[in-house]
Amino acid sequence: MRAVTATGPQQQAGNTGSPRLLAAGAAGFAAAFLLVWALRGLPGGTLSFWLAGLPLFAAGFGFGVTAAVLGGALAVLLVGVTAGLAPAFILLATAAAPVPLLLLAGQRRGGYALGLPLALLGLWPLAVLLLTALFLADDGGVDATLRAVVEVVLDRLGVPASEGLVTTLVRLKAGALGFWAALALLGQAAAALRLLARCGLPVAGMPAWSAVRLPGWYPLLPPVAALAYLAAPEAVLPLSALLLLLIPLFLQGVAGVHRRLEGRQSRPLMLAAFYLLLAMFLQVMGPGLIGLGLYDQFRRRAAPRNS
Repeated sequence: MRAVTATGPQQQAGNTGSPRLLAAGAAGFAAAFLLVWALRGLPGGTLSFWLAGLPLFAAGFGFGVTAAVLGGALAVLLVGVTAGLAPAFILLATAAAPVPLLLLAGQRRGGYALGLPLALLGLWPLAVLLLTALFLADDGGVDATLRAVVEVVLDRLGVPASEGLVTTLVRLKAGALGFWAALALLGQAAAALRLLARCGLPVAGMPAWSAVRLPGWYPLLPPVAALAYLAAPEAVLPLSALLLLLIPLFLQGVAGVHRRLEGRQSRPLMLAAFYLLLAMFLQVMGPGLIGLGLYDQFRRRAAPRNS
């Protein structure tokens, strides 16, 4: 993807500095501020946490991947100095590393492709989970850590921590966190593009969301995770890996709904109803959207490959 910048600031860079460096610095400070605001428990902290990657996306889309990389590095450094190593790792895992990675994966000459970045919305949370499991191997593993976290949360909520409930939440927690992280990254990217367009810096070559299609090799990964889960059904890691790898197929199913509603006069109303039903009946509609994503992936008249 070519960086989208105004020619005027570039010509005057000798007096004011590099626009790319200025964008990286602003994005780094903004991302660090948003995360520290959330960690301090201030009002709106949850929203602030899930928006930490937005400035990095804006810098990357507007001024190139280098701006996102530098901004992310600065944000991690600032958070590490002011809040500690653990918050810095959280920022690195949720924004500072995945944002430049997604931007780099989508770069194409004269434009941007969505297929590989969509696949990374499942692969990146899986990579973070595997690295975390490796790091916690000497402390009982991911299972024990998640169990301790779930028990503390249930105790604070005043909910009886029965063995069945704790086990269920532990088995689903990693997949749920990956799901929300993927949605947050997707939403931040869309918001950054809208923000740049309002500032007069539209990103050229950005395809429509409804045209997304996963790389041809991606559907081979969930069956591998499913086999691992069948081999060890009581372990948390295989089930979490399977759930995380299904996220891109779910999102491709959502894109398929958008594509099928294109050109309809009542499209906004129908999409609003769709998302309302999705929020209310995710457990029912989720598998259906995964199936739709697989159907769109393999059907003969599929959307053109963009990865």
